[in-house]
Amino acid sequence: MIKPGIPKGTRDFGPVVVRKRNYIFQTIRETFEVFGFQPLETPAMENLSTLTGKYGEEGDKLIFKILDNGEIFERAQQAKDSRELASLISEKALRYDLTIPFARYVVMNQHELALPFKRYQMQPVWRGDRPAKGRYREFYQCDADVVGSNSLLNEVELLLIYDTVFTKLGMQGYELRINNRKILAALAELVGKPALLTDITISIDKLDKIGMDGVKGELSDRGLSEADITIIENFLGIQGDNKSVLEQLRSLFANSDTGKKGIEELDFVLHSGYTTFNTTPILDLTLARGLNYYTGLIVEVKAPATVKMGSIGGGGRYDDLTGLFGLPGISGVGISFGVDRIYDVLEELKLFPQTAQQSTKVLFLNLGEASSRAAFSYMMQLRQQGVAAELFHEPAKMDKQMKYADKRAIPYVIILGESELQENLVSVKNLTTGQQEKISGAELISYAF
Repeated sequence: MIKPGIPKGTRDFGPVVVRKRNYIFQTIRETFEVFGFQPLETPAMENLSTLTGKYGEEGDKLIFKILDNGEIFERAQQAKDSRELASLISEKALRYDLTIPFARYVVMNQHELALPFKRYQMQPVWRGDRPAKGRYREFYQCDADVVGSNSLLNEVELLLIYDTVFTKLGMQGYELRINNRKILAALAELVGKPALLTDITISIDKLDKIGMDGVKGELSDRGLSEADITIIENFLGIQGDNKSVLEQLRSLFANSDTGKKGIEELDFVLHSGYTTFNTTPILDLTLARGLNYYTGLIVEVKAPATVKMGSIGGGGRYDDLTGLFGLPGISGVGISFGVDRIYDVLEELKLFPQTAQQSTKVLFLNLGEASSRAAFSYMMQLRQQGVAAELFHEPAKMDKQMKYADKRAIPYVIILGESELQENLVSVKNLTTGQQEKISGAELISYAF
């Protein structure tokens, strides 16, 4: 007999968990829609060539490749050598994120889209990462992107989406951290190694995990001198409030056009005066986001410090992502929510409202044929009013049926016993307060459950 199991890094979700997750999805989706974003879905798998080389050296290692089982034997016979065989039998992969598939979609549908195109997408992605708390191999992302516009107002609005969603979820103490890749590009120029920008950002991106000594070691391994590393270390050590940090950056990059542009963009997002945030974004120079395609603002959302979780969202500006697929010159900016991590945070902080955990609001007890027939009629009328109701599946002792309602967290039970049927009334019991009252059938249909 085979012992049942699921692949490492994946999970089953029972009804209670699914309802809580749907509460998160609904909150995010409603916010996306209010901000004018349109829904989009793309296939679970993409051509391997679409994904490879888009996420940096580390990201490429985590792509889940798909074995083309249906064609493998025919391909194996046609292959000339082992290298060709490897490429032939794995031409597809599960999507690593939603951004690259979105860029591919824009290129393929460029003549039908009205630019700027604002889309949101809520689907699972897969990464061959080492499973840990808050880190899974299959997980959902919820993305919002704008392509076809260079306006920094898009950055402001996307930060407002984060601010709106996490405020609605009641997540006090989360941090909205931002930086700009042009600042990091100017840093690479400052040390005289502009070609090593990706290497520098990948190393800085690991600061939280490996510490400054670890970052310095990686930078050394990647070919930077001790003097170069000292400049980077001093840069990462810049502290103060947002205005103070910007002033220090203006001094550091006084002779860098790239750095000045990055500072200008950050200053606009932080001090444009268009809006105020419930949670003010924090300028964090240690934020790097090591993905290759970011070119402007980068953002990361940190969970409250009381929860050991880390990032629960992130994104940034990419000026030429569609250029990877032959359509240059279309700028874009986007953000992503890490729903699985957000769920863990809300669960740990006990922030899910009771309404997010309920399905059925009313259970009609089954006390025999006459009772069940009357109950069924009332139940259907309540359903037509949008009230989730059900009838216990068979006649049983009242204690058994009450325990079922309690285990399902159903807040109300309706009793139609002999006395209720004779009086043409129904008994409504509130299991939360313990109160019970008799009302007419007409009152039941308009009852405030």
